[in-house]
Amino acid sequence: MKYLWSILLVALLVVNVNQSEADCGYAACHETKPNMVNIHLVPHSHDDVGWLKTVDQYFYGHKNNVQHAGVQYILDTVISELVKDPKRRFIQVETAFFNKWWVEQPETSKQIVTKLVNEGRLEFTGGSWSMNDEAAVNYQSVIDQYSLGLKFLENTFGACARPRVGWQIDPFGHSREQASLYAQMGYDGEFFSRMDHNDKDTRMENLSLEMVWEASESLNDDAKLFTGLLYTYYWETPGFCFDVHCSDDPIIDGDSYDNNVKSRVDDFIAYAKKVAAFFRTNHIMIPMGGDFQYEDAEVNFKNMDKLIKYINERQSEGSNYNIFYSTPACYLNSVHEGLMTYPNKTQDFFPYGSDTNSFWTGYFTSRPTQKRFERDGNHMLQVAKQLSTFANLTSDKQNEDLEYLRRIMGVMQHHDAITGTEKQHVSDDYDRLLHDAIVGAQNNAIDGLRKLTNLPTGEFESCMQLNISVCAFTKDSADNVVVTLFNPLAHTSTEYVRIPVKEESYQVTDEKGRVVASEVLPVAWQVLALEYRSNDTQHELVFKASVDKIASYFIKKVDSGDSAVRALPKKSKAAFTSNKDIASNQVNMVETYDDNDSGETVVENSLIKLVIDNKTGRLKTVSMNGVSESIEQKFAVYKTKDSGAYAFRSNGDVEEVDDEVEFTVYEGALVKEVHQHVNEWISQVIRIYEGINRVEFEWLIGPIPTDEETAREIVTLFKSGISSNGVFYTDTNGREMLKREKNKRESFEADLNQQPISGNYYPVTSRIALQDGNKRLAILTDRAQGGSSINNGELELMLHRRLIRDDGYGVDEVLSEEKFGTPLIARGKVFLILNVADAKATAAERVEEKQIHLPYWKFFSKSSSVSSSAVPLETPDFNDFPNSVHLLTLEPFSDDEILFRVENFMDHNEGKAVSFNIRSIFDTLGGLEIRETTLDGNLPLSEMKRFKFHQDGAGVSPSTPEYYTASHKPLAVEKSQDVDDFSVTLKPMQIRTFIIKRE
Repeated sequence: MKYLWSILLVALLVVNVNQSEADCGYAACHETKPNMVNIHLVPHSHDDVGWLKTVDQYFYGHKNNVQHAGVQYILDTVISELVKDPKRRFIQVETAFFNKWWVEQPETSKQIVTKLVNEGRLEFTGGSWSMNDEAAVNYQSVIDQYSLGLKFLENTFGACARPRVGWQIDPFGHSREQASLYAQMGYDGEFFSRMDHNDKDTRMENLSLEMVWEASESLNDDAKLFTGLLYTYYWETPGFCFDVHCSDDPIIDGDSYDNNVKSRVDDFIAYAKKVAAFFRTNHIMIPMGGDFQYEDAEVNFKNMDKLIKYINERQSEGSNYNIFYSTPACYLNSVHEGLMTYPNKTQDFFPYGSDTNSFWTGYFTSRPTQKRFERDGNHMLQVAKQLSTFANLTSDKQNEDLEYLRRIMGVMQHHDAITGTEKQHVSDDYDRLLHDAIVGAQNNAIDGLRKLTNLPTGEFESCMQLNISVCAFTKDSADNVVVTLFNPLAHTSTEYVRIPVKEESYQVTDEKGRVVASEVLPVAWQVLALEYRSNDTQHELVFKASVDKIASYFIKKVDSGDSAVRALPKKSKAAFTSNKDIASNQVNMVETYDDNDSGETVVENSLIKLVIDNKTGRLKTVSMNGVSESIEQKFAVYKTKDSGAYAFRSNGDVEEVDDEVEFTVYEGALVKEVHQHVNEWISQVIRIYEGINRVEFEWLIGPIPTDEETAREIVTLFKSGISSNGVFYTDTNGREMLKREKNKRESFEADLNQQPISGNYYPVTSRIALQDGNKRLAILTDRAQGGSSINNGELELMLHRRLIRDDGYGVDEVLSEEKFGTPLIARGKVFLILNVADAKATAAERVEEKQIHLPYWKFFSKSSSVSSSAVPLETPDFNDFPNSVHLLTLEPFSDDEILFRVENFMDHNEGKAVSFNIRSIFDTLGGLEIRETTLDGNLPLSEMKRFKFHQDGAGVSPSTPEYYTASHKPLAVEKSQDVDDFSVTLKPMQIRTFIIKRE
């Protein structure tokens, strides 16, 4: 009978869908009462986009023996229940799941949902494709996945679906940059539920669970955001979980012996009173939900209806508690109208400590190869988006392939994906999804390059195994191969290109037929020894390329007299019987050392000088940028027992790997390499390139040995004489740098007695540094990692982990990855820059950081694909951008629109406001008109109006609610206007987003 009633209600609703336009947003919030404690009851379901089950398993309700969860049924039943009573509310967070559900709905259901959205009864919160992690993500990927989610909501429902608050209730620590991005997208505030237990205790004492976050030192008011911590975690209110997954007592009314209305109401009011004591206004927010709850939403709503009814009935008896269905946005609106001031926050919320023995800092490094693969996905996404724009690719298949990679990259930002905190079979599924998406987007790149180069039939194949120096396209021969390089950056850049080849002689020429200097070097024998690696190619061809946007280089096999120079081994401390990268005919050319050699080996080019200690085989001194410093680089091990995917629990100090390192030096004119063999599961190549002002360390680690009582977590250490005094710096999602002080927090005393090392670990997504008054040492990374400075003058980065136990935080599986039937071997790079300690040094690091994050993408074709008659399409010239301006995004936005996003990547210490003109770019892209939007691209900047809150002690007591609007005049011009009207100014760290309507 209940289903018939639901059908009748639905039918009635459909009849009235278009009869009236109800209010949404803040206008749809229920009225509050000024002289009461207003309880905002927020029904929600937290639905991980993969964790213990895959994305599809969660959506369809498969594998319920692992975790009972079926997102499609949650949405089915929630919509049915919202229809029954206009007072009810529900927030939907994960757009990835909603989109998957939406496309399966009949038109009738879509009309019903649209009406619910337009009336504010179903409210989207957060709005991104997934609830992203905040430690390991790069800001570019965060922006992309918010743009994706918000665009879907805008296109599907219009303005009523636009979220107004961030809802980051499950990530394991919170970054300042995330708050800054919310402010730049026009959000009014954000809420989360995880905070260091000592921090939370302190904030409860001084009523500072809610605050104004100054989320950028450079952007000032443009990045201030109200931020609130939930009183408890996001899951059910203690004792009041009415979900079918729970066992708390329902509310029993009517004539029953078990009638418990009084006790249930008493208990809830007592809880509300406890909560209200820690907040400044007469409003409190109580979330009602948890992981994958509301699968049978009737149970939840029926009991919440009763709770609301009986609590409010007590008002006639003098109770001052007023409870109603609400949303985080409605709660924030009430707080804003309360005109209170709040404490300020300037740093971030890392590391997150859930208790004295548990700092969640292990996930900064967990699954290092997956963290790198995600960066590869972003790399291809930016390449495919730009090429699709330049070539005006518009077919359904091209749009679908590009959109699929956008969506999978949105999934990869999820706080159980990029973090490495999922079960192994889920990790495998993420890898499958991302691989398929990259391959699909490569098809777009191929289509684009055939229009944009003189290779209209070029293969433009990508090599997906360059991480182990393998390329399927060159495994048989690199003769008559064209390497087409695409540069995703705005400015012409110079890089060295490495191509896996056989040990033969080659010549490299550019598009004008000029010979380009090149040389051949051996691949490290430890890489060649990988059991699963095909050894068709054991060398790499290296040449220097300079690329504006697209450039092709031609490789042909030649006689040895005309060939690329071979970089020969110069010096070695190695046993040649095991040193497979030295050919037998080269042994007599190598100067060797014995274990007692106390001398030094100097490896240098025009910019950098390295000194290797012959006895230890390790780096001893670095000289560059007019600075020389003793820097010893070593590997070290944390031997642990109770670490897990989330938590890093060290049992003592790090143990340095003191094995004497076997090494061989290869010297070429372009590149000089030191091949180091540390032990049977650690090796490394140190490189310096002529004209490149950084030192590259390419590490290979694994299989990491373990036993029943000992796990191992591997770090690289850089030990210098710089007097850093416990201070170091880490980036926040690849943007601004934050000052860290050992054993210190911004506003509370952390309990570090049990975990003094883990409690000083921070996320490093791109850079970590330390300095004194004279010298600065920075290490840049190729993926997210955990890092710290435990001792004065030292930097360390955790590279790889293999554990023996689960840490008890839900994944219920040991993090001990295997590939090809053996424990995981990981390979990656870090980069060292030594400089003087001033703003120019950090500015130089930012330029290097961009090239590391978005280097050339290499495409391979046969020379027979070249056509002398092909006329490539023109690409815009971005070189007129000031040096500090980054082309952050260029992508198709709709059938006749392009999204264009630019950034001044210098901060207020390193740079200044810069101005430039975009008319030529606009014209080359076929622009008709251009409008400016908020960061995400979906709200006209002229319409942005977000809540302003004042800080304690600022001397300002607002009498009416105040708002922020755009701090500059939004750009809005059309083709007929003067060139001068297309001028753009960017303040330090400012990002501006434009939509170009094209012909």
